Amino acid sequence: MIFRTLALCLLLLAPTAQAAPDAKATAALYALFDADYQRQLREDPLGASYLGEDRYNDKMPDLSSPAMAVRQQAVRDSRQTLLGIDRKALSEADQLNYDIYLLELDQSIAGLRFHDEFMPVSHQGGVHTFADGMLQGLRFEKAKDYSDWIARLRAYGTYTDQTIALMRQGMASGWMRPKAIMQRVPAQIAGQIVAAPEDSASYSPFKAMSANVSASEQERLRAEAKAAVVDVVLPALKRFQSFFNEQYLPKCRDSVAAGELPDGKAYYDFLARSYTTTDLSAAQIHEIGLKEVTRLRAEMEKIRVEVAFHGDQPAFFEYLRSDAKFHYNDGAQLLMAYRAMAKRIDPELTRIFGTLPRAPYGVTPIPDALAPDTTTAYYNGGSTDGKRAGNYYVNLYKPQTRLIWEMLPLTLHESVPGHHLQISIANELPEQPMFRRLAGFTAYVEGWALYAEQLGYDMGLYADPYDRMGQKAYEMWRAVRLVVDTGMHAQGWSRQQAIDYFKANDPKSEHDITNEIDRYLATPGQALAYKIGQMKISELRAKAKAKLGDNFDLRAFHDELLGAGALPLSVLETRMNAWLDAQPAGAK
Repeated sequence: MIFRTLALCLLLLAPTAQAAPDAKATAALYALFDADYQRQLREDPLGASYLGEDRYNDKMPDLSSPAMAVRQQAVRDSRQTLLGIDRKALSEADQLNYDIYLLELDQSIAGLRFHDEFMPVSHQGGVHTFADGMLQGLRFEKAKDYSDWIARLRAYGTYTDQTIALMRQGMASGWMRPKAIMQRVPAQIAGQIVAAPEDSASYSPFKAMSANVSASEQERLRAEAKAAVVDVVLPALKRFQSFFNEQYLPKCRDSVAAGELPDGKAYYDFLARSYTTTDLSAAQIHEIGLKEVTRLRAEMEKIRVEVAFHGDQPAFFEYLRSDAKFHYNDGAQLLMAYRAMAKRIDPELTRIFGTLPRAPYGVTPIPDALAPDTTTAYYNGGSTDGKRAGNYYVNLYKPQTRLIWEMLPLTLHESVPGHHLQISIANELPEQPMFRRLAGFTAYVEGWALYAEQLGYDMGLYADPYDRMGQKAYEMWRAVRLVVDTGMHAQGWSRQQAIDYFKANDPKSEHDITNEIDRYLATPGQALAYKIGQMKISELRAKAKAKLGDNFDLRAFHDELLGAGALPLSVLETRMNAWLDAQPAGAK
């Protein structure tokens, strides 16, 4: 759920002058926000668990066609309810809430013409990796936590069969992912099918149970969990394995472009607009990417000269990928290094932020079953109640492919001042309705995290030229995304062409590059948001610094930028311009 076009967004977000907010209209608005949030928790119990809402921890989503039709109608009904509220009777802040919610609803409705719900599985996850993915966000502290999980395991068979039914609809309608990435899935499924129930990922919470659960209860719960794994989970996985390997995979499409899906050009254009929150076309984004790649190659060349590397840029890239001094050979050492990097960053935050989040975060390995086909790292936010910390997940698979010079920008991006700081501040905003606290506008969220990589300069962290090379390489990675994502999905590029272009312009390891390209095939358009968002934030900072001169306060700029949660880029620009107009100019 995102937003409309830039011009319409700017039109909608102009506040309407009025004397005083009307209590009835305000109450109706917040009643809608709350009713929709509660409905969404019921409809998506797995998402509810991720947020720390434990009321639905024993439930699985209903993926049946009737249930999905009800959910779609609920979005349309919410839009009608919202339009029945007098916007002019609301406060300026609630007019903004109204407008953003309308934009989200409109975007959701616009997306209903496309049927990506028929593609619920990829090499990045799905019903076959349910346990590994879900257990990252659950707490097991009391007997009910375990019994809730067992209830989910008992419902896993229905969940699997509904997933298969959706995939059959995809086979019938042409909504299928590329075979190039789906060929990874059979090995993932096979890894989940075990001989002993104790070896199942679904059983892992019962191996070391909480001391809050009595010994007799532990014995009972373990027996019930084993029975659920044997009677439900493993048979369901075998059904899915048979369907996927024998019927589904052979029918997956040979093409890689989202444009080859039914109504594919419109679908990719929709995704590009949604993720970037702009009206930029795929061709325009491609050109922006090409220009950024050229600029960043020149920046990387300066560092090659600085370190006195005797060879051309391709040779320098190969040196950065392969020299032993840039690798750890042991996963445990790599994890310790990531944790040390996070501790190195934390004390510097007060130099550039006035407001910091209360929520802590940890640095945790990506589960072994997910790591081979997963990107270098990712972040999972803490619970909305603050009881579960955020987690920066790092990939320890093949540590010799994890590059030391990329650890600093990666940690800045995923933890602080990147995702953990921004998402936690948004979650802790006291006056915002829940949909604003949880807003996930990708161009803002990922644009901020990419911008955060550059904040290492403001914090004095990029003294080493190889760390600076890491920052340039990571920015190049996101510039390359603009080229290869649009190239594959809108301009006829092959998967190998995208891999070759990536490798020619960025020193990331070949393993990472291949995983990245396959990620862009699984989630078309999402990778466009990072660089587009970062460029807008950097532009806003440059504008503020140019206007305010000596009065420019980076801490105040960041606090204002983060102070309303994630926003569409045009709304963010309007907010920051208003803040800038209220600041006294200093000497240039």
